[in-house]
Amino acid sequence: MKLKDLAHSRTGDKGDIINISLIVFDEKDYQTLQKLVTATAVKKFLGEMVLGEVIRYELPNLGAMNFVIHKALRGGVTRSLRLDKHGKTLSSYLLEMPLEIKN
Repeated sequence: MKLKDLAHSRTGDKGDIINISLIVFDEKDYQTLQKLVTATAVKKFLGEMVLGEVIRYELPNLGAMNFVIHKALRGGVTRSLRLDKHGKTLSSYLLEMPLEIKN
């Protein structure tokens, strides 16, 4: 199963920081994401794209999480040589993260 099967996402940026929000389709899946989609797991999955810290903020009443990712845009929009200077594609990429759900 992939993360996109349980949630959708949005991305924003400010300087060299991006934030990726995950919002579950069904609130019953929120606890599963809390366990599996940790800041450490997100940083590992995004690999070399992330040079800094990843912080997860939880919004359980909304069935959402927000990941603030530092040093992911190689200097920010006005300095980056990356094709995706705003990091908008990272939310779609993150949704491809495989999840191992144990029953």
